[in-house]
Formats: sequence, C-alpha cells, structure tokens
Amino acid sequence: MTQPQLSPGAADALLFDLGRVVLDIDFNKTLACWAAHAGREPAQLVGRFSSRDDAYRRHERGEISNAEFFAALRTALGVDLSDAQFLEGWNALFAGVVPGIAPLLKRAAKRLPLYAFSNTNAAHVEHFSAAYAEVLGDFREVFLSSAIGLRKPDAAAYDHVVKAIGVPAHRIVFFDDLPENIEGARACGLTAVHVTSPDDVAHALEALGI
Repeated sequence: MTQPQLSPGAADALLFDLGRVVLDIDFNKTLACWAAHAGREPAQLVGRFSSRDDAYRRHERGEISNAEFFAALRTALGVDLSDAQFLEGWNALFAGVVPGIAPLLKRAAKRLPLYAFSNTNAAHVEHFSAAYAEVLGDFREVFLSSAIGLRKPDAAAYDHVVKAIGVPAHRIVFFDDLPENIEGARACGLTAVHVTSPDDVAHALEALGI
C-alpha cells in the first residue's frame, strides 16, 4: 500500500490504532487457552472463529454484553466453556507492547497531541487499560468502538473521531495495520500511514520533523 507524502509541520495531531500498532496481539494464545479448557487441539477451533461475524462486530460496537458474546462463541466454536474461561482466553491475546513503539510515542507526544482509536470491546478495554496504563498514558484521549458505538472502517466512525479531536481531517496523521482501515480513513480525508512494523511509524515521524 502506498504511503502518504509527509513533510515537517504537516500534522496537528497523531491518531494511532492500538492492536498491532501499539499493543502486540497473538490470537494463537487465545485459541490455545480455549482449546486447553475444552480438551481440544487449537487447530480444531481455528476455522470456527471469525472476526467478521455479526456477534463479534456487535460486541465491538457495545451492542451486546460480554456474556452475550461468549454465548455466541459457545455456539460458533462448539465448546462448553464458562464465561470465566472464555474471558481468560479472550484477554490472553495481548502479548505486550509492540517492541520499539513506546519511545516513539514518548518522542511524538512532546511535539503533538496523540490520540488512539481502536475497534475493541468492553472486556478487552478493562484488561488493557490496566495492563498497559503506562504506554496508554501518552494518549490525550482513547476512542473505543465499544464506547462510541462505531467501528472502523465506517465513515461515521472517522467523522466522530475527527470532530472530537477538533482539527481538520487532513491535518490528522492516522496509523493502522489494516488496509481496509487505511482506505476508510483516507476516504474521510485523513492522512493515513499503513503500519507493518514500528519502522513505518518511525519513518513517518521523521518525515513530519518529529
């Protein structure tokens, strides 16, 4: 995916996705936990889980509770786990802070206001807000799909965040790992950087003179 042309002084705010940009994600850990509780092999669950099904998306928009989401998982995966066992595996996917990103955020925060925008759910918010409070402290505000009722890449989601930040969309540089979220952001006028590693963030900050 083509990266935008950036120049010093071209941004008034920086907006970061969390998963795989700031916080490392390993869904294999989730499947391994659930499989262990169910007496199955992780491979038996892989094809049954989808981040594109209705329950997953409704959970991320805050439309259904954790318990309702876990009930849907119970059916989709064909495993009879308790809510507590599902929650344990669900939160196991967080594998730490992405190596190298923390100092970049610290540096950037001295020059521009930082914001985060994540498609996420109430269970994960409760977990990562406590577990990664230090790195999240660099953000002036964190926009959560489950709190605002809107998900990337929907245009309404970006419009909500841009309005809340209060600067023109093209003056916001947005960092995300998913091509569909980059495309959605660009369609709404944001300057978007596709992140495949922290190097992409580092190069963008250098281009911005940060």
